[in-house]
Amino acid sequence: MRFFRRGGQPQDPEPGEQLAVEPEPIVEAAPAEAALAAHPDTDAVPETEDVIGDEWQAADPADTLAFEPSELALDLAEAPNVVLGGDGIIEPAPIIPTSEESAAAEPPAPGPAPAQGQWAWGADWSAEKADAARLEREHEQLEAGLEKTRSGFGARLRSAFGGIGTDADWDEVEETLITGDVGASLSMAIVERARKRRDMTVEEAVRAELEAILEGRGVEPWEPARAADGTPAILLVVGVNGTGKTTTIGKLAARERALGHRVVLAAADTFRAAAIEQLRIWAQRADAEIVAHAQNADPAAVVYDALDAAIARHADVLIADTAGRLHTKANLMDELSKIRRVIDKRVPGANVETFFVLDATTGQNGLAQAKAFHEAVTLTGVVLTKLDSTAKGGIVFAIEQDLGVPVRFVGVGEQADDILPFDPPGFVAAIFD
Repeated sequence: MRFFRRGGQPQDPEPGEQLAVEPEPIVEAAPAEAALAAHPDTDAVPETEDVIGDEWQAADPADTLAFEPSELALDLAEAPNVVLGGDGIIEPAPIIPTSEESAAAEPPAPGPAPAQGQWAWGADWSAEKADAARLEREHEQLEAGLEKTRSGFGARLRSAFGGIGTDADWDEVEETLITGDVGASLSMAIVERARKRRDMTVEEAVRAELEAILEGRGVEPWEPARAADGTPAILLVVGVNGTGKTTTIGKLAARERALGHRVVLAAADTFRAAAIEQLRIWAQRADAEIVAHAQNADPAAVVYDALDAAIARHADVLIADTAGRLHTKANLMDELSKIRRVIDKRVPGANVETFFVLDATTGQNGLAQAKAFHEAVTLTGVVLTKLDSTAKGGIVFAIEQDLGVPVRFVGVGEQADDILPFDPPGFVAAIFD
């Protein structure tokens, strides 16, 4: 047995020692009347000692404290069919009509017709509506991207058209065309043919001649065509460093992926520092696949392995990035021919597309570069970049006339979707209108 002392630690009794247990004093609780008499100014009863005996067993259950219902419980009791809205707000219960009432109900009045160019992507979706919406969006992007060309080259042309057709007026038109990167020889030919159109104004005659230059190339947008049976479409992208070649490849890959095509990129620009990493970043953005070798590897070997991978993976498009080079470097230009030979060896008779990336701000110098590339590897298309950064834009007509290669795409911004199929009528309209 252990003994406890009040205010101390438990201690064991010493042998032979007997402890006297003093009875605790009995304190009688004062009656309630005496407590109230002692404190007449307050309604509270002074604290007394807790009942620790058997009196709790005689407590009446009716004496337990009852909680009052909340306002929400009262509202629910009055209207049991209501539903709770946000933050416990009482809202009327919805009225659900029967099938007979629904059948007898009048059909709702038709709403206003959607605005032109806006489509409902619900049950009435169609491929035709999606294509129309895409073409409208691309037209708006082209107009926004040609704002500098319209306010520069186009504004100067419209100012020159103010004359009545005198020799001085035609000289001003010719000078404006030359300064707009159309080229001297082509500008003189345009003015000479336009002066023979006696039934038109100066503006109408020049516009008709410019439209005629672009009409011969057709207006159908470019679509990748398979190089051979069981192979993807093969696209080589060439150009000079700094023209936006690798960025253009990334935008083309993003465009084809948006159309549902499987794209493989070949990082064959193995000489420029960080070119492989830049293309790898674009491949991640466009959700495309990439085949790359180590730095300074053989570009032809990269293209060969990428073509093998594209065939094995049933890809739709293979886009190869080649090393940017100056058109005066014969050894680098010969390397492009080697890549073509490797492709022909892997896929005999393959139809290979070759796009040249031309910086619109370089003007006639860019046209000279394109001519040199066209002689080395036959070009099938031109991608005109940075068109939103130039106030000229006449280089388009020089490319079509002197090079004989159609402009396939134009770059009008830095975003992935800022590469647009070239629309000849829309381009001319964006300059004059």
